[in-house]
Amino acid sequence: MENNGIDPKLWEQIQNQFNEVKKEAGVEPDENYQEELEGILGMSLDELGREFEVMAKSKKVLVRKLHDDAVFPKYNYPTDSGFDLHSVETIEIGPFGRALIPTGLSFQFPEEHEIQVRPKSGLAINMGITVLNTPGTVDQGYSGEIKVIVFNTNNHSVIIEKGMKIAQGVLCPVINGRYVELTDTNQFNETDRGDNGFGSTGI
Repeated sequence: MENNGIDPKLWEQIQNQFNEVKKEAGVEPDENYQEELEGILGMSLDELGREFEVMAKSKKVLVRKLHDDAVFPKYNYPTDSGFDLHSVETIEIGPFGRALIPTGLSFQFPEEHEIQVRPKSGLAINMGITVLNTPGTVDQGYSGEIKVIVFNTNNHSVIIEKGMKIAQGVLCPVINGRYVELTDTNQFNETDRGDNGFGSTGI
């Protein structure tokens, strides 16, 4: 990722120094000081702030192609939540049938995250194809190939072509098991809802 050579720690030091100057002076630094600082950095302080925000929020996901025909994932738009997953085989799914579709990809990503495998709306509405166990969970510790359980909702067979988009992957923050303490108990604190479950709030 392009960051104009500014290390996040360096940017934090610059911010702290800039704020200290304002605090000690009791006023905003004059335009000459700001222009000189921006000249050194090669961008405005607002632009640098946005760059730092992007760097701070960015997550690195390593992708390994396990198959020569695997399609490297990508986001179609910067605002998309999910990246496409493609089949590496041509597979026929019978009426109301299901199949395990290989993607030829494996992923490595930061702790306290998972990749959720979700259906693609276009396939669902246009072809009646969906992901059966949605969302499927790819745990951070799993390093094997991602395979997608695809379900055919039609009363006729459907062909999944090699290279076809079959699902989307979404990187999501989660609380891993190492941070959760499961405690045996026979009593819960009372809540306002209690055991009111299915349909209890009306339709």
